[in-house]
Amino acid sequence: MHFTLENEYITLSQLLKACDVLPTGGMVKAYLADHYVLVNGEKENRRGRKLYANDVVEIDGQRIQIQ
Repeated sequence: MHFTLENEYITLSQLLKACDVLPTGGMVKAYLADHYVLVNGEKENRRGRKLYANDVVEIDGQRIQIQ
């Protein structure tokens, strides 16, 4: 899946909501409290992590390329 940025960056929480991976910010917070996602191949659980163009997020077998 590809996601096109409208601004300089997007937070991990905003991205997961925008891509319909998790529907609400509360669900993102709860998910990241117990799990992690991969950002550019590294484990990440901070929902405020800033993501920029060319970053890759992987969660539950889904891959999101940011453009």
